Amino acid sequence: MRTEGRLAGGFGFPLGCVAVVAAAIAADLAGATAHPGYAVAAVALAVGAVAVVTTPLAAAGAAAVGWAVLAGFAYGRAGELLFIAATGWVAVILAGAAGFGLVLGAGWRTVQRVRPVFAEAVVPEPRKAVEAGHRRVASL
Repeated sequence: MRTEGRLAGGFGFPLGCVAVVAAAIAADLAGATAHPGYAVAAVALAVGAVAVVTTPLAAAGAAAVGWAVLAGFAYGRAGELLFIAATGWVAVILAGAAGFGLVLGAGWRTVQRVRPVFAEAVVPEPRKAVEAGHRRVASL
């Protein structure tokens, strides 16, 4: 279900949750265990991409889930949320990614609405049949 060219929040929020978890897992498999900044970049990219196609509330929810995943698993390896300066910056980064994605999505939808639409091809009316008094002569 789409609203104003966006994916409705009922679909956007779960999509955001799946995208955030998938990005965190992929970053972890790529070596983000030693460098949590890689996981932050991957999750911020996922949050921004989801924000482009969904509602602001769903984008904020995806950013919150992204922060929880990063604070609990990238920085706090035991799954416990860490409230430290680094996770505070993660919250700022994810909020910025969501805001940037929302602005980018709004701009894209505006361009799509304003873009001129070319007229559809017009099919001409069929011609009238030839009158009985006229005959065509085939040339050899």
